[in-house]
Amino acid sequence: MKVLFIGGTGIISSACSPRAIEQGFDLTLLNRGTSHRGTPTGARQLKADLRDRASVEAAIGNETFDAVVNWIAFTPDHVRQDLDVFRGRIGQYVFISSASAYQTPPSSLPVTEATVLENPVWEYSRNKIACEETLVHAHRETRFPFTIVRPSHTYDRTLLPFDHGYTVVDRMRKGKPVVVHGDGTSLWVLTHHTDFAKAFVGLLGNNRAIGEAFHITSDEWLTWNQIYDIVARAAGTEAKKVHVPSDAIAAVDPGWGAALLGDKANSMVFDNTKVKRAVPDFAATVPFARGAEEIMAWYDADPTRRSVNPEHDRLEDELTTRFGL
Repeated sequence: MKVLFIGGTGIISSACSPRAIEQGFDLTLLNRGTSHRGTPTGARQLKADLRDRASVEAAIGNETFDAVVNWIAFTPDHVRQDLDVFRGRIGQYVFISSASAYQTPPSSLPVTEATVLENPVWEYSRNKIACEETLVHAHRETRFPFTIVRPSHTYDRTLLPFDHGYTVVDRMRKGKPVVVHGDGTSLWVLTHHTDFAKAFVGLLGNNRAIGEAFHITSDEWLTWNQIYDIVARAAGTEAKKVHVPSDAIAAVDPGWGAALLGDKANSMVFDNTKVKRAVPDFAATVPFARGAEEIMAWYDADPTRRSVNPEHDRLEDELTTRFGL
């Protein structure tokens, strides 16, 4: 099967690309060719300015594809460009949306694909919803063969689950307190990118996926208190947690606040029945405790990766002093 990944070297797609090759797909990556991850062995690379239609069309020429996946479409204009470029020359178009598009906070748990899409707080999520609506309209009008995939918090060895990244671990290792939003008891799901890839690649060329939306997550539910403690153990230290209301965080840092109030501050657990029906052999097998060890091993392997952001550190000082006992 001939597949085109637009992007293909990000945190999530970097696991899906080799998985697709292992499954025997003829994979082409279309991107700028500047990622530090590079092109996986066995894939072909085409280079283009992805926001320039003429550049994309020049790169792909008259080729057709069984499936096209856009990993880096964030606005309806990005999707409309793909509609113009690929209509009539593909068997499936896969749009990478976000689980943050679901109703926030959700009226009931677990979240299913039937949960309403509504995020009044986070513009990123509202744009993803608008992209989905554009595709649904195209499907109704011209039978454009879309599939929507909604990842939640998916990570690889380079990604700590905190908004302030390694700065939080540095504080833990120095014995300094760290900010945990709310009371730390809201539930969250972290999914290793290799687990995500198992289900995702199974949707490519899958007739059950056309005109449908799926989320793909682990079935391990953790509180944020547990997540901080798991990372601390992997880092050989402990987490001295100071709980800070998300509203208070938003008041001093609107960007951090939007990511919390529009996503992480709410309990989000998912029912993965639908994707398991479409891909029966899918099972997430990497617990976050193992993933955290992998993350810390990556950071500790190279001192240049352990960068501390002074502004983030100052902000954590301010909030932990204000709300600490």
